[in-house]
Amino acid sequence: MGSDCLFCRIVAGEIPATIVRETDTTLAFRDIGPKAPVHVLVITKEHYADVATLGQGDPKLAGELLATAAAVAEDEGLLGDGYRLMFNTGAYGGQEVFHVHAHLLGGAPLGPMLARDVA
Repeated sequence: MGSDCLFCRIVAGEIPATIVRETDTTLAFRDIGPKAPVHVLVITKEHYADVATLGQGDPKLAGELLATAAAVAEDEGLLGDGYRLMFNTGAYGGQEVFHVHAHLLGGAPLGPMLARDVA
């Protein structure tokens, strides 16, 4: 991807991030605007626009992303009480950075899935 992708620039080391785990193919770092006591973003180093594109284009890498998220959840002590792993996809899904990323949230009760009734 070009230099306009925020997460590609983090992977390249051009933008600092608080990294909590790194593999050959994935990177996990703390969200700068956390929505829970633990809020870590887990991304692929290779650029994919969203989780659907990743799942179709490289299922093995999608599995590696999930394995990294699970390892971070364990490292952060979230396995006992649970956590939420969330992918926002597209404008209606609330995606703001169009580089696949999972939000790993935990450390306190998280409440309902949606803030409002959409029906």
